[in-house]
Amino acid sequence: ASATDASCDSAVTTPQHSLRNANNPAGLLSIAEETLAEFLSKATGTAVNWVQMPGMKPGPDSVGIFAISQSCSGVAARACGLVSLEPTKIAEILKDRPSWFRDCRKLEVFTMFPAGNGGTIELVYTQMFAPTTLAPARDFWTLRYTTTLENGSLVVCERSLSGSGAGPSVASAAQFVRAEVLPSGYLIRPCEGGGSIIHIVDQLNLEAWSVPEVLRPLYESSKVIAQKMTIPYVKALRYVRQIAQETSGEVVYSLGRQPAVLRTFSQRLSRGFNEAINGFNEDGWSIMNCDGTEDVIIAINSSKSLSNGSNLSTGLSFLGGVLCAKASMLLQNVPPAVLVRFLREHRLEWADFNVDAYSAASLKAGTYAYPGMRPTSFTGSQIIMPLGQTVEHEELLEVIRLEGQSLTQEDAFLSRDIHLLQICSGIDDNAVGACSELVFAPIDEMFPDDAALLSSGFRIIPLESKPDSLATNRTLDLTSSLEVGPATSQAAGDSPCQNARSVLTIAFQFPFDTNLQDNVLTMARQYVRSVISSVQRIAMAISPCGSSPTIGPKPSPGSPEALTLAHWICQSYRQ
Repeated sequence: ASATDASCDSAVTTPQHSLRNANNPAGLLSIAEETLAEFLSKATGTAVNWVQMPGMKPGPDSVGIFAISQSCSGVAARACGLVSLEPTKIAEILKDRPSWFRDCRKLEVFTMFPAGNGGTIELVYTQMFAPTTLAPARDFWTLRYTTTLENGSLVVCERSLSGSGAGPSVASAAQFVRAEVLPSGYLIRPCEGGGSIIHIVDQLNLEAWSVPEVLRPLYESSKVIAQKMTIPYVKALRYVRQIAQETSGEVVYSLGRQPAVLRTFSQRLSRGFNEAINGFNEDGWSIMNCDGTEDVIIAINSSKSLSNGSNLSTGLSFLGGVLCAKASMLLQNVPPAVLVRFLREHRLEWADFNVDAYSAASLKAGTYAYPGMRPTSFTGSQIIMPLGQTVEHEELLEVIRLEGQSLTQEDAFLSRDIHLLQICSGIDDNAVGACSELVFAPIDEMFPDDAALLSSGFRIIPLESKPDSLATNRTLDLTSSLEVGPATSQAAGDSPCQNARSVLTIAFQFPFDTNLQDNVLTMARQYVRSVISSVQRIAMAISPCGSSPTIGPKPSPGSPEALTLAHWICQSYRQ
């Protein structure tokens, strides 16, 4: 191996620092100085053989210059960018990871003390959401070292301290797989004319053995890590630029909403969706069916008040709780951005107006209209009212109005419209992002700032194609792929585009009364199966390869696809 390779591997093969060294400040300072040296050798030196990240085109409109490593153990990514902020402000923002990185569930600083050289050492516990229902979430137990170099540059570097036995109590981390942070961080150099140049390095071992083989590209690809973690670092600093534009009046928002309120809505929608997908016991979730044979997972949260992570003074109280129906499936030959755009613009093709009406009525009045709802039909009119967007237009926040009409004469003059608050991201075909999402929640037409939100939606994550891709069994979801086995080669007649795979995760939440739990459970399971069938049909229609885009069986006469089609035909005649 070359000297570069050996240097790279040394950062990985060195045993993790034991708790014996971490029990005293002198031992921690020694670890911190070693971490600093290894990080700097990656950020500005030749410890890692970096190559330009595919698909990134440096230019005046790009967020920075990005590189990945294809020869290093673990996964590694590096970024360099110019930011119009002072170093201390940049460090303050990036340290507060949950405020800008939505994949971060929790970050706790357990210990902090001065390093004796003007720097600080912190022991940090971090939890990250899992992106799908098919893999456990990750957590990290790390040492974080902040110091100033002789040339005036500010450095924040970090590395894992020990194995799974360290950190918070075992009970709180039971649903997580302990991953490893190899020496990583950011180097911030002040510029003479103002602003700073920032160098960012992420190197991780995400324990890919713990996920199904079909999903391992998400945990073994340096490009994916760059998209999910490194690029968001730079974009978090652009977020500050957006705040400056809002303050100066350059950005105008609809409906008279303050930008800070709209950002809070986006964050709450996203966090609520992540919480629904992960279903942590700590948040009150419990699985109803866990035998592995069901294609749709049902989870119950019996908490009396849910506010989607916000500090509301008055949370919405449910007599029974919230039920979540979720599933994941594998897609082939379907561009995630195209599919999410279609789902956003053509809700009638997959959604059931009556289910939306049930959720909206329950949230609006705290009452339960199932199954005795007012008979209402959807007119087919969907109005999208934009509220705001990020500076790079990567995420849209909007209100959706679904126009309904009463089927009874006595209610003919009462509004049956439904309003949804929605965020949509990853719909630009040229964007370099980790996923495409459509997340929404019913909301009162008065649109109060402290509205309770129950997030539902879709997440599509592209999987990197490989020549020897695993050919999975044709099942509705990925349950049968959870067993790790030998990979088999693709059929000789497969076209190259069949390696363009992605995983779709669907999660829908429904409030319920205890007396109606069984009814809502049955409705939720059937509804999610119907949505899956609709998405399969849509994916087949938009697939550029002209072949079946989903790993699943062909529809039978009694399948949900056939029933959904019959329902649509009947609806069209009524309209």
